[in-house]
Amino acid sequence: MTIALESEEMLQVFSDPDSWRKVNPYLHIFDRKYLESMAVPMSIDSESINGMRKVILREGYYHVSNLEWQMDLAGMAKAITNLSVKGFSPPFAFVYDEFWLLFAKLHSLIAGLLGDNYKMLPDFWIWHIDPTKNQGGWTPHRDKGGHSLFPDGSPKSLTVWIPLTKATPLNGCIYVVPAHRDPSYNSPEEHELTFALPDVRALPTALGDVLIWNQAVLHWGAQASQLTNEPRISLAFEFQSTDVKPFNLPLLEPLHFYDFSYRLKLIAKQVLQYQHMYTLEPELKHFSQQCLSLSKQ
Repeated sequence: MTIALESEEMLQVFSDPDSWRKVNPYLHIFDRKYLESMAVPMSIDSESINGMRKVILREGYYHVSNLEWQMDLAGMAKAITNLSVKGFSPPFAFVYDEFWLLFAKLHSLIAGLLGDNYKMLPDFWIWHIDPTKNQGGWTPHRDKGGHSLFPDGSPKSLTVWIPLTKATPLNGCIYVVPAHRDPSYNSPEEHELTFALPDVRALPTALGDVLIWNQAVLHWGAQASQLTNEPRISLAFEFQSTDVKPFNLPLLEPLHFYDFSYRLKLIAKQVLQYQHMYTLEPELKHFSQQCLSLSKQ
């Protein structure tokens, strides 16, 4: 965050939807007509869902490609770049309707894996990994660990990751240790990294592909290389079954579109709850704390 504003001024600027419209005037902010016209889930057949379940049970993840988004994904990537250039943290792109619509379009897929009554967790992020600035993705971790699996190994919760640019080993694609090749997977020793290096798997993706992983699988984003100047821009949201207690609150309805004010509070929550994964500047921390404090009044 490089905007030179006092926290109070930041709160005033960030709380005005027009401030965000000026940065990306071609995007929408709580435009009901637009949302209703675009929130049409992609169809997916039961055979495909069953195939995904089997792969996720064995590997811990699934790579979906050739989706028909009918959205300007490259324009969304440009919007994130515009925010970054102006000093806004990338997750603030979730003020725009388009970034919520992505997951609405995946509704049938997620419901097939987690059940029709699944919920969105208040856990999401956006990355803008710039190779020219020596940046990289998040370090090796498991999103929630073994307690996010049912006794049969199937997921109670999932992470859905979408690249808005091509993701390669040079610009920081996702790496994973497949579940069946990870000795500490779903075990009391899950915090120990005991896998063999040849078992690490790079997951390069094309624009608009989707990676889905359970929240026990070990994964990370690679360090970007200066051998490329193409950034890796991506976003992720987490979802859970309603057959278990909430992993985080508040749970969100998948096909409900929250207004600008509520989105801003959710983004502030992300900024604070993931500060262990990145460098959080004091001004942005103070703003986020103010934003959440106001929401409780």
